[in-house]
Parts: sequence; structure tokens; C-alpha cells
Amino acid sequence: MKAPRKGEGKGAPSAQELVSRFAVEGFVLSRPAARALALADALEKPLLLEGPPGVGKTEIARLWARATGSPLVRLQCYEGLDEARALYEWSYGKQILYSQLLREKVGEVLGGAPSLEEAVARLKGQADVFFSMDFLLPRPLLRALLSPERAVLLVDEIDRSDEEFEAFLLEMLQDFQVSVPELGTVKAVHRPRVVLTSNDTRELADALRRRCLYLYIDYPGVEEEAAILAARAPGLPEALRRQLAAFVGRLRRAGLRKAPGVAESIDWALALAAVGAEDLGRPALEETLGALLKHREDLKQVLDNLGALRPPAV
Repeated sequence: MKAPRKGEGKGAPSAQELVSRFAVEGFVLSRPAARALALADALEKPLLLEGPPGVGKTEIARLWARATGSPLVRLQCYEGLDEARALYEWSYGKQILYSQLLREKVGEVLGGAPSLEEAVARLKGQADVFFSMDFLLPRPLLRALLSPERAVLLVDEIDRSDEEFEAFLLEMLQDFQVSVPELGTVKAVHRPRVVLTSNDTRELADALRRRCLYLYIDYPGVEEEAAILAARAPGLPEALRRQLAAFVGRLRRAGLRKAPGVAESIDWALALAAVGAEDLGRPALEETLGALLKHREDLKQVLDNLGALRPPAV
């Protein structure tokens, strides 16, 4: 079955509509990100989102699915990910069960075969039944292609997979189809919206990049992060939100083992609100900083250098 062409299926929201729909979910979608999503939809091209961990790349894909009324299919990448775990597997247990249940029927098929060669020939004509869609276990990539409605396919942290897996993805990203040896070429029922995310831990192949639109998402500036905190942690006073955003920005440049992402920033804002903090004094930090920093040496470094790192109250 051929995939629908441009304009078919669910309508594609404009960049401004995406900003509004994301805002309903408490997510401040930047204009460049909104334009990239709208353009990926219009061109039916995969979108590669690259940037440091914790800046919202995965959340953008999740909310894009919600904003377009599409099911989300997620493939989490890791070292050693292969075709069987990403595309499909055969249900060998089901095949064995059916072969046992159909033992009498097999006897009927082979009954009266004059020779071993004839028996094998008769079986060969029936064996394909056990290698049909009824015995296939679709994994995320194939589920996205076979989805009865247009899905959002999230290939998360592609940089954690091997180069061999990147090469395997090329056919799908180019033509939205995959090859299953027993079945032939399987084409998308509906072309999925595809988002690939990368934390930029290794260089991705040029062939993969050529097939994608590209957007780099960096940590937000102070004003943008304060706006994010206003949406996600409205219980925190505005002045404290701005001071928190400035403080987190300084920490990201302080050479910590693990720089805090936006998700950790939100968690910290919620923790400060929960304890009723009125400022970023040492008592409040000692009580809540574990929501922001996740390594002992980072906590020690920040508390030991609090005077230099903490911005003045707004």
C-alpha cells in the first residue's frame, strides 16, 4: 500500500498553532522549534533535534503527537540495538503452537505422498503460512509504518546506537518503507512524522543527516527559562523564578560533572515552592538542591562556591 501524499490525513497545524497548543500543555515552544516542526510536516521530512541533555527534545516529540492528535511510537536507542528489537521479530512460540495444533492437517497434506521429495514439495507450499503478518511481532519502527492513523515516531537518543543501526534506518527515512525478507517490502500505511533526538555524544553519519531537517536546541536564556518556570511552576514568586533561572545558567557554565537541564530546573522550582522558600539562601539550597544536581561532587562544588555562583536577588 502506498503512503498518503502531502495534504492527506490529519491537517498539519501551523507554527503559531503549535506554539499555542504546546502552551496549553505548559511547554514554552520556541519560534525556531515551531517553524521546524511545521516545515517537517509540510515537507514530510524527519526532524533531527540535537542538543545537550535535558533541554526538552523528547518532550517536543511527545507534545507534537498530542498537538496533532497522533499516536506516539517511541524507539529508545542504546548500544547494541539491532533490527530484531527495532523493526520486528517472528513469534516463534506462536508458530510452534500452531504447528502442533495443525499436526493432523499436516498429515492430510502429506498423505499419499509417493516420495520424500514430493512430501517436501507439498510442505514448501504451505510453510509460507507461518511467515505471514499473523505471526509477526512488530517493534516500534514497523508499528509506526503500519499504524492505521498517522503516528509520530520518536527515535530517541540516536547517538547512543551503533553506526550499523544508522545505516539500517536509511531506507526507512528515505522512502518510509522497510524490507522484511519473508514478506518483501513493507510500505507505510501513513507516512509517520519522525523526530530523531541526539545528545551530540558522537558524530552522526552524513547520510543520516542529509535525510533530515535539523535544529539545534541549546539551554534557554534567563528570560526564556523564567517563562518556562512561570508555566510549569506558577507557585514560585516571579523574582525568585528569575533569580533561579540566572543561577541555573551560571551552573551550566561552571564545569559541573552533569549540567542541570530544564527538567531539573523545573523540579527545583517545584521543590523551592514546596518548602516555601523566599530566596536562594543557603538553608533553602541545602534543603532542595538535590532536585537540581544529581552528583555529590557537584553539590559540594556549588555549596562551597555559593557566593561566586549565586546571582543577586532581583
